[in-house]
Order: sequence, then C-alpha cells, then structure tokens
Amino acid sequence: MTAHPSRTLEIPPRLPTVWRPVLTRVVLLGLALLSLGFFCTVAALGPDDWHRHDRVGLAGCGLLFALVLVVLARPAARADPQGLTVVNFVRRRRLDWAEILGVNLRRGDPWVLLDLSDGSTLAVVAIQPGSGLRQAVRAARELRACVDLYGTARRVE
Repeated sequence: MTAHPSRTLEIPPRLPTVWRPVLTRVVLLGLALLSLGFFCTVAALGPDDWHRHDRVGLAGCGLLFALVLVVLARPAARADPQGLTVVNFVRRRRLDWAEILGVNLRRGDPWVLLDLSDGSTLAVVAIQPGSGLRQAVRAARELRACVDLYGTARRVE
C-alpha cells in the first residue's frame, strides 16, 4: 500500500492522548484567579459608604470575568482508538476517525482545521500556533498520523 503524498510519516502517539494549548491555558487560568482575587479584595476593602449590594455586585463581576476566562481556557482535543473529541469554547463534538478526511494547519491559521466527510470543516482550537508553533505543528502531525492510521483502517474494512 503506497502512502498518499500529502500524508505524514509521523508515528501516532499512544492513545488515549489529549492536546491542549498549555501556555494559553496557564495564562488564562492565572488571570482568572488574579482577577477574582482583585475584585473580591476591592469589594471587601472598598469605602465605608458602599452598601452590601455594591460589594456583592463587584465580587459578582469578578466571578463573571473569571468564568469567561475559564471558558476561554477550555479547549482540548481528546483522541482514543475509536475517535476524536473536540472541545472548543462552548461546544463539544465527538468524531469517529473515518469522519475526518484531513488535518490542516497552514501558515497564518489560528488553529487546526479538520476537513470532515460531510463537507464541513471543524476548528480544533486546542491546537494553535499562538501558544507555540513547534508544539502546534507536532500536535497537528500526530493528529494527522492518527487519522491516517485509524481513519484509513476503518474505511478499508
């Protein structure tokens, strides 16, 4: 069996595995904790003429801001022998390997894009060059190797 010229010769990782934008995640979760602490401190140490609802409202704003940062830190891609689970900011999607036709990370792309068998594309925000180009390229190659190995094998059967 000959390899497709656009396919990678990368060895797939041991499954199950998870890809995440580690640096982005650390920064966002750190900022969430810092902002929550800041807003709560200001609410607790604010002027004496502030009412209880002022303090609760300010702490609530800090909590809301921290929750938004936690949602932004959520992306992950989980691969197992049966398929791939893509967790983006607010949505989760489970794909069988045979549904994934291509894995693309072109120069200037903010993250990996999957070409799917239904003709659509799906962003994999968990693999993004913004948190490390080498890490993103390696992860994209590993994901492509998984698609080649598991997706092709399923289509042939």
